[in-house]
Amino acid sequence: MEHLRWRPSVNEREFIESALQSDLRVDGRHSFDFRKLKISFGREDGSSEVQLGETHVLGYVTAQLVQPYRDRANEGTLAIFTEFSPMADPAFEPGRPGESAIELGRVIDRGLRESRAVDMESLCVVAGKHVWSVRVDLHILDNGGNLIDAANIAALAALSTFRRPECTVGGDDGQQVIVHDPEVRDPLPLTIHHMPIAVTFAYFGEGNIVVVDPTYKEEAVMGGRMTATINSNGDICAIQKAGGEGVMSSVVMQCLRIASVKAADITSKIKKAVDSYTTEKALKKVKRLPASLPQKVIVTDVTMEDKGDDELETQTVKTPSDAQEKSKGTHILKEFH
Repeated sequence: MEHLRWRPSVNEREFIESALQSDLRVDGRHSFDFRKLKISFGREDGSSEVQLGETHVLGYVTAQLVQPYRDRANEGTLAIFTEFSPMADPAFEPGRPGESAIELGRVIDRGLRESRAVDMESLCVVAGKHVWSVRVDLHILDNGGNLIDAANIAALAALSTFRRPECTVGGDDGQQVIVHDPEVRDPLPLTIHHMPIAVTFAYFGEGNIVVVDPTYKEEAVMGGRMTATINSNGDICAIQKAGGEGVMSSVVMQCLRIASVKAADITSKIKKAVDSYTTEKALKKVKRLPASLPQKVIVTDVTMEDKGDDELETQTVKTPSDAQEKSKGTHILKEFH
């Protein structure tokens, strides 16, 4: 259920619209300027935090082995889930997701999954048996407007730093999957072909006034909205228009040209943040490789019998086999039911 959304007064509405007609916005930006973007990461791989102006979104990626769909036996899956905190906006309530949460998830899912941004075939372990199912959770902490763009950036940043455990297949039947511990084998990153960036435009009046990255107050006044998901190469991945009056094709084409430029800029910022995170993590990672380690000795039983003068008889002393040592840090999965 959604209610108590901020509604501007007549004077506030007139002030915002008159400022836009003069190519001015309440926060001082021009029509096609984005707010300040800040991208940071958590301690664990696959966690991101994005602040776009006053909009605050957390992203977190997890993965598990599942059985694939029958019609796509050699492909993994990717799913987007959104959660709106009641503290983010008075219109949000805990429990069943509202229309905004459903729409947000669908727009981001359409841009990421249907554009084949993530290589699904690389998530296959055993065709028809075991594939990786990647889940992206997006938590809205503060709604300062334009949730779609901020959540989309959070999802891409989290996917770019996510690492899944390495798997090997063995056993007599070739169906036994061994999931290696990250301490034994380095986890593997996802294969991301391109970054579909969502760029949202708000229309005012009869569609003659267009701005990018609308704020919370501008969304309450706007007459319509369009989100163009496009990558840095200029390829259009998805377009979604949410209600409002119709917009001329010339205006739409202008928005797509602007979106292409903005997408390249945001992609560069995401990659720069990811590279900085990866470098910092590599510097913090200390690998201890001692020249020699004392061998673990397991004494099963030692007996001493009196054989006369100074003769002693002992039983065999056993040491761990190589197979036992190699088995550490692995999880064996035989069958999924």
